[in-house]
Amino acid sequence: MPVKPPETFHLDRIDTPIGTALLVTDDDGVLRALDWSDYEPRMRTLLRQQYGALDLKKGRAPERLRQALADYFAGDLDRLDAIAWRLAGTTFQRNVWTALKTIPAGTTTTYGALAQQLDVPKAVRAVGHANGSNPISVVLPCHRVVGANGSLTGYGGGLERKQWLLAHEGVALNMASKTPSIAA
Repeated sequence: MPVKPPETFHLDRIDTPIGTALLVTDDDGVLRALDWSDYEPRMRTLLRQQYGALDLKKGRAPERLRQALADYFAGDLDRLDAIAWRLAGTTFQRNVWTALKTIPAGTTTTYGALAQQLDVPKAVRAVGHANGSNPISVVLPCHRVVGANGSLTGYGGGLERKQWLLAHEGVALNMASKTPSIAA
């Protein structure tokens, strides 16, 4: 039985206001992962879990992708919609990750509400776990998911980045409790 050759992806790095972002694209220039340089080992583990053997080569991401992210960080929040992405993972994970795209910028939702939206109301922890292994941070906005009491909860890129991203998108944060409230 022939062995499937490893997929080849390209790794690029761009500077953002919250650190160096790692962009992983395929041969079609489609985004496969976005993570942070200080979490590169975690990103490589997630990629291995989702794609198996992988050849990750240094390579520049398409300019349209780099520009859309630059525009987002400059304040044009809708530019994330211009980014083409492709997911691996289980069917459940892909459902959770795709649902993240339905959370508008400037708003938050809870893990419980996301589970309800996916018609799996008792799978709150599974939704949280899938959210935690989101391979395409920022573009699939897992940072917009908060705890049931509205508090900031875990974020694969660190809570400071989650806090920054929410504030950047217009979510007013109660810094004492790190509880988001939607700006009027």
